Amino acid sequence: MTVFNSRNPEYKSAIRAIKVGEEVKLRICVPRSMNCNGALLCVTKDWESTVYNNMFWAGFAPDDHEYWEIHFSATTSGLYWYHFELETPWGKNFITNSGSGIGDITIEGGEFQQTVYDDDYKTPGWLKGGIIYQIFPDRFYSSGEKKEGVRPSRVMRKWGEEPFWSEEQMNGIWNNDYFGGDLKGIEKKLDYIKSLGVTCIYLNPIFEANSNHRYDTADYERIDPLLGTEDDLKSLCDKAEKMGISIILDGVFSHTGCDSKYFNMYNNYDSVGAYNSESSPYFSWYKFINYPDDYQSWWGIKLLPEVIEENEEYRNYICGKNGILRKWLKCGIKGWRLDVADELPDVFLDDLRNAVKAENKDAVIIGEVWEDATNKTAYNIRRRYLLGKQLDSVMNYPFADAVLNFVRFNNAAAFIDDVMSIIENYPPEALHILMNHIGTHDTERAITRLAGENAEGHGRDWQHEHNILDTEDYCRGVSMMKIASLIQFTLPGVPSIYYGDEIGMQGMKDPFNRACMKWDDIDEELLRWYRRLGEIRKGCGAFIEGEFIPVYCLHKTVAYKRAGDGNEILVALNLDEEIQEFEVGFEWDNSYAIFGESSKNGKITLAPFRYALLSR
Repeated sequence: MTVFNSRNPEYKSAIRAIKVGEEVKLRICVPRSMNCNGALLCVTKDWESTVYNNMFWAGFAPDDHEYWEIHFSATTSGLYWYHFELETPWGKNFITNSGSGIGDITIEGGEFQQTVYDDDYKTPGWLKGGIIYQIFPDRFYSSGEKKEGVRPSRVMRKWGEEPFWSEEQMNGIWNNDYFGGDLKGIEKKLDYIKSLGVTCIYLNPIFEANSNHRYDTADYERIDPLLGTEDDLKSLCDKAEKMGISIILDGVFSHTGCDSKYFNMYNNYDSVGAYNSESSPYFSWYKFINYPDDYQSWWGIKLLPEVIEENEEYRNYICGKNGILRKWLKCGIKGWRLDVADELPDVFLDDLRNAVKAENKDAVIIGEVWEDATNKTAYNIRRRYLLGKQLDSVMNYPFADAVLNFVRFNNAAAFIDDVMSIIENYPPEALHILMNHIGTHDTERAITRLAGENAEGHGRDWQHEHNILDTEDYCRGVSMMKIASLIQFTLPGVPSIYYGDEIGMQGMKDPFNRACMKWDDIDEELLRWYRRLGEIRKGCGAFIEGEFIPVYCLHKTVAYKRAGDGNEILVALNLDEEIQEFEVGFEWDNSYAIFGESSKNGKITLAPFRYALLSR
């Protein structure tokens, strides 16, 4: 028998994070041959001493085993690590984490994690059960309207041409080619976006900056003139809201551009920037090592001088009553996605949350964190993003990797393990609004990552040569995209579509993944598929806050269900080269088959690389 399994309700009553004061029952199952005369739950909160808790004997178990149990709760939020110790006539034994939440009796081993979050932690309900659509503004759609105040040095390109990718093309100025996508263009395409079932649009940076990606902010108070005006943003938010779509913006607060009114290296602004004078009102924002040319910059990129986020004047500028966060919330946006959230210190994130929630308690705060956000350590500090006082949610890179790796490499056990790790560690309030993407502006296009060659370790010359799939690989990629998006749309959290993925756009890493939306080259089959997924998601209550329950997992086949709100959904996938039959339970025999066929005698039979989606 299993000694302990933190992901099995027979051993742990809550397979998730728990609130402060909430009890979770833990049970271990020990061989009677050990003559155990005492058991301890050993709990260590981060940076504190271990607390030893006596467990009680709870009766005999099958196969000549016995149960020991305890109820655990915590009075403060934080990360708690635990294992079990057994007292036997032969000395102490330990039950530690051997991986995937399974406990083994060992001399030494890993700890189990229990996240405890604030009991008043609430996240915006409007995002639950929805769909996010991510737009890189310069490349989505151009309204064709004339813009005022645009720098003549910007290189304007013809829509649909390949983005500049080599140094020769850029003429010494990186990321200076533009295609003219704008806010009015997005507004004109709201009907299209709505047809996908989208309830939230996430825009990459829109503030004035001097690159096409705009992560080098030049003026937080002004929309980039090539994208439009403040009134254009208000109009977009208003029109979108009437269609049931909210807008969230990208907040880039760990650094600015060197070509900005705050730093002003090239004297392109009327302001006295930190680079211009030590008397500048912005001088204290930056850390100069040898003034003015030697300063701390983001990842050593001199174009992006780092901001000292702890600086009170900077925090007030961003988070104050009349600060940047609240200014744009007043324009109608419904939240912020925070660039490199793990590089923003706690004091800044605390202030940021207070400001956002004071302006609109239902506004959402989503952080860019690439790892498990509950146990992330940055700058030798355990971060507390999801304990109730900072972020509402994060970009879910662990799920993205789990989905794409399963569809490409077909390891079902690894997929379930990766998914359950997040479900086990994350507070439910955060879990159900996780930003579940399978591709973004920072990664290869999903279809390329699934069916193309691996770009890791290769430069832009190689990526350019391998940027477009051949016909056979593309057809295979479309089939893989259907499976990947089916999983993406049925996991806990909110699926996020990177513009163009739904029509089959391809691309290696930046800038190949940031091409213009191909409005005249749409894969209609894939687009219909995405629209159908949007309809299904809207019609099934289990996707709002439904529990995730693994049903079957073996080799290259997997089945799981979502249960909640009077509705259950079963997802079954066979990524094997042969027909597979697997048990899912008799209750699914009379279910409604959205895709595939219902089970017969409690079993589902799937052809190679096929799937079923059942509802009851």
